[in-house]
Amino acid sequence: MIYFVGAGSGAPDLITVRGARLLGEADVIVYAGSLVNPALLDYKKEGCAVYNSAKMTLEEVIAVMAPAAKEGKTVVRLHTGDPCVYGAHREQMDALDRLGLAYEVCPGVSSFCGAAAALRAEYTLPNVSQTVILTRMEGRTPVPEKEQIELLASHGATMVIFLSAGQTERLCQRLIAGGYAPETPAAIVYKATWPDEKVILTTIAQLPAAAAREGITKTALITVGGFLGEEYERSRLYDPAFSTEFREASK
Repeated sequence: MIYFVGAGSGAPDLITVRGARLLGEADVIVYAGSLVNPALLDYKKEGCAVYNSAKMTLEEVIAVMAPAAKEGKTVVRLHTGDPCVYGAHREQMDALDRLGLAYEVCPGVSSFCGAAAALRAEYTLPNVSQTVILTRMEGRTPVPEKEQIELLASHGATMVIFLSAGQTERLCQRLIAGGYAPETPAAIVYKATWPDEKVILTTIAQLPAAAAREGITKTALITVGGFLGEEYERSRLYDPAFSTEFREASK
């Protein structure tokens, strides 16, 4: 069996219990070495073969996993965060489907969750934002035309922007062009949940200066929106005047 395992956002103890168990059972581990904390390899058993996919192509990854699975070995493909967010695991699953090989996915804690924890923030605040947009700037890899930053920014929702820390000047301009005020709160979270985690609170207008000052060009998330401010409404769920299935409103 082949298991796609989410490594979590960085800290080795943020992997799921299931993910840690699978790492301990694996005969072969192929891990995203450019992003996954190598401390997670401490879960592996003696004799486990380990491959760093940062140096491999898709074809080379499949060439390692497929023969091992056919031999009855347990294979773990270890992805950063959760594989469903910029994990590029769909193409791997399709390749395994063509080969008739079985696989399962073990979810992980995405870095956008780790960033919220680092910020001590809630992305969805009543009467501020009830929508979270996960996106990225186009670079060498394009994005669909309808998902340009300006169009997404026009909603005024909470935005978590991946893979864009090296383009803060353009990002700033495009967020403002899309409708965010320059003074809208923003934050850069570098290596969320890692030992060298860094949180920089700023505004959209000051994003480029903040990134330059801290020397951050990669391995960081950028969050934008009113959720970083001080104003919001209390949740009705825990309001004593609000009835729920489990509680009658007080009079």
